[in-house]
Amino acid sequence: MVRRVTAKLPLLLGFLIAVGPVSTDMYLPAFPEIAREFHNSAAPQYSLAAYFIGLAIGQMTQGALSDRLGRRAPLLAGLVLYTFASIGCWLSWSVASLVVFRFLSALGASAGTVIPRAMVRDLADGPQAAKLFSKLMLVMGVAPITAPMLGAVMVGWCSWRVIFAVCAVYGVGAVALTWRFLPDTLPRERRTIIGAMASLIRYGGIFRERAFLTHAAIGAATSACLFAYLSATPQIFIGEYGWSSAGYAALFGVNSVAYIGYSQLNPALVNRFGIAPVISFSVAVLLAATLYLVALALHPMGALPIAAGLLAAEIGFGLLTPCAMVGAFSRHQAHAGSASALLGTMQYTGGAISGLAVGVLADGTARPMAFAMLGCAMLALLAALWRPSLSFSPAE
Repeated sequence: MVRRVTAKLPLLLGFLIAVGPVSTDMYLPAFPEIAREFHNSAAPQYSLAAYFIGLAIGQMTQGALSDRLGRRAPLLAGLVLYTFASIGCWLSWSVASLVVFRFLSALGASAGTVIPRAMVRDLADGPQAAKLFSKLMLVMGVAPITAPMLGAVMVGWCSWRVIFAVCAVYGVGAVALTWRFLPDTLPRERRTIIGAMASLIRYGGIFRERAFLTHAAIGAATSACLFAYLSATPQIFIGEYGWSSAGYAALFGVNSVAYIGYSQLNPALVNRFGIAPVISFSVAVLLAATLYLVALALHPMGALPIAAGLLAAEIGFGLLTPCAMVGAFSRHQAHAGSASALLGTMQYTGGAISGLAVGVLADGTARPMAFAMLGCAMLALLAALWRPSLSFSPAE
């Protein structure tokens, strides 16, 4: 049953969750420029991996804090930290300083990633939660479409540093909107007051619960697959195939539109077929798409066939993410913040590992990306085969 959901709330939560795509997607077209300025070809990948590590660590603390203090106060504090750290990225003077400030910005951005998801779980479950998650993805999906294009424009007309100035402005807007319009969805009587050790024990209990573990593993493997694509494609399309930053941004925008479209199909598919069949279908599509990409990496046929394979993979990304969230949260309404934090930590740890691996193993071809994506798809398949059945009624 959905409670206290206004028409504006999904819009606001989607805007807050979009702090993640804004912080990653907008500077992807700037990777070659960052590498040239710091005379380090791996500098962009290091900064992206630091961001994912910061998100993984930050979400563990944000989840427990939001369960204890409510959703609103930790969210505001995190967004303030994100804003100041983005200014630090703007003024960074070395690879090390950029990496440190990216890590700090991720610690702050983790509040915008984990807490809105917990707020959805405060309000809804089952198909209704899937519907709300899909609405959030529709709103936050504007960022992956527009952010790379805006980043490409700034790289072409001014400097990659201005990208982080824009991130800081976004942070200021998020703070203002949260302060003015966002209610706290966790009443005082439902908040938990536990210490650090009890929080760790709680995380352990959530992690051992089979429905959470399997669905979170599906979500983590899907995210790792996506982050391998994010880390590698600037070098593949701009570096190997000589595309312009604007051309790469346009490709990214097309894939983002596909991601949004598939995610918006999710509620109708879940209502008609159920969460389990949608997960099974999506994992199969993702596996087929990554096998196709491996074949192209071993026998190159140009940039456009690779782009087509990535477009097919968006089916898996768009359909799996909402279902994995609903399945992971299904038995954890009492501590949705902690469950959301653990889910996010698993997702971004996987993303950090896959993104860093693709950067370290980069050889100027699509092979590292393709094999990393295939490995992630196989892990998602194994988790999907082991997951327990879940039952939601249409009225939930």
